[in-house]
Amino acid sequence: MSLWMILPISLPVSTITGIWIVYAMALYNQHVCPVNNWIYNESCEEQLPLQRGPVLCCTLENIPLISKCGTVPPESCFFTLICTTGTFMVMLISLLRYAHVIEKHQNCLLNMAALSTGWICAAGLFMLGIFQVDLVKVLHYVGAGVAFPCSMLFVCLQSALTYKLAKTQGEYRVAHLRVGMALLALVALVLSGVFFVQESFALQHASAIFEWIYCMLIMLFYGTFAFEFEGISRDTLLVLCGGVDLESFFTSKHITEMSAGSNHHQLENLTIL
Repeated sequence: MSLWMILPISLPVSTITGIWIVYAMALYNQHVCPVNNWIYNESCEEQLPLQRGPVLCCTLENIPLISKCGTVPPESCFFTLICTTGTFMVMLISLLRYAHVIEKHQNCLLNMAALSTGWICAAGLFMLGIFQVDLVKVLHYVGAGVAFPCSMLFVCLQSALTYKLAKTQGEYRVAHLRVGMALLALVALVLSGVFFVQESFALQHASAIFEWIYCMLIMLFYGTFAFEFEGISRDTLLVLCGGVDLESFFTSKHITEMSAGSNHHQLENLTIL
């Protein structure tokens, strides 16, 4: 068993826990309204942080979107930390998955496309975390516009790749699991986008909930790579060191050693004579 399998497990554990901590901090500081709040107003006499009492007056500025939860300090600092750490882990997981496919099977267009979308998604996630929505709105939306579609495309490509490479019953079960998660994520992403552009307070609140569901599904999808990462070895890392053809490399090395041993034996015979 390879310790590399801890990496895809740690991504959803740390990220999902982190964004819920950010939400809890934003809720405690009254920077967003609770997820279970469905009553919004056009305007309020006082801003949410200044209000007191069991019933709060919320506007569209207080909808608990993930980005909104990480807009104001101190939670914005933790939100940026989570996104930048997640960016590095997403890039590393995508790269190791790419190398593992080459080592165990062979490289293909589907594998290269999955790596590309994974890294583009990571770039969008980095922008999304660095530029808060209320401070640098354009760049934040550019990052979100890159991260969300690319993450959806990544899970779709990986699901197709899993089916293509599956040979055992266990591998087919993993493929079924990934397809199911990809379909649920697609539904959540579409509903989140459709509801987000509506003027209804209730629909925009529903958009925030579906955004949370989508992000958690994507993170859990990355966690399923623990099945493949259990088999990562030194040879997988050698693939990343220049695309070495391991079989040819070790075969030629063995032949060279045999040849050197034969020459050394012949030299010893000549010395005896």
